[in-house]
Amino acid sequence: MGKIAQGILGGLSGKVGNVIGGSWKGIDYIRIKPSSVANPRTVGQVNQRTKFTATLEFLQAVKPFIKLGYKGLAVKKTEFNAAMSYVLNNAITGTEPNFVVDYPNALVSRGGLSGVLNPTTDLATAGEVTFGWDDNSAEGNANATDKAMLLVYNPSKKESISLLDGADRTVGSQIIPIPTTYAGDTVELFMAFISADGSQVSNSIYLGSGTAN
Repeated sequence: MGKIAQGILGGLSGKVGNVIGGSWKGIDYIRIKPSSVANPRTVGQVNQRTKFTATLEFLQAVKPFIKLGYKGLAVKKTEFNAAMSYVLNNAITGTEPNFVVDYPNALVSRGGLSGVLNPTTDLATAGEVTFGWDDNSAEGNANATDKAMLLVYNPSKKESISLLDGADRTVGSQIIPIPTTYAGDTVELFMAFISADGSQVSNSIYLGSGTAN
């Protein structure tokens, strides 16, 4: 919208061709009507919308996790938008029109803190997931007080269970309770670390999928 200090030909109101004029709070303006799209549903557009939808469904379900996991990348954008951009461009796979999230490449946390060493998961016990890892608090910029960030994502229900301030890095294990309604569902498992003061996070690591009991 272009503002015109003195008006144009005494001020323009309404539409002339693809030019629309009017007045808002005493300020005359004109704007150009956008050209109509001949085919708004080309194959490329449909594919992009499908990829966008797959990304959006995943990230909406894990929003509390990425709010911390992308905190350091929320520069002139929200944590959610930063995660949307990364996952959409790096972690969508499949062939048209069946696009899905590629979980091993879908980082739900991104940062420079030392990551997870030798992670494991166990879903053998009903109603819980056990995460395990080795203590690497003496390596890189890791600290003994770093907290585990753990995520259990249920694609069929489009929801997740997360723990954002779990056991210290030195402890080496953490159990997350999951709803009994998850029994029989496939769950996708992720883990990262966050510093005790919340200022740093590690890149997340995908720990694979399993069937909840």
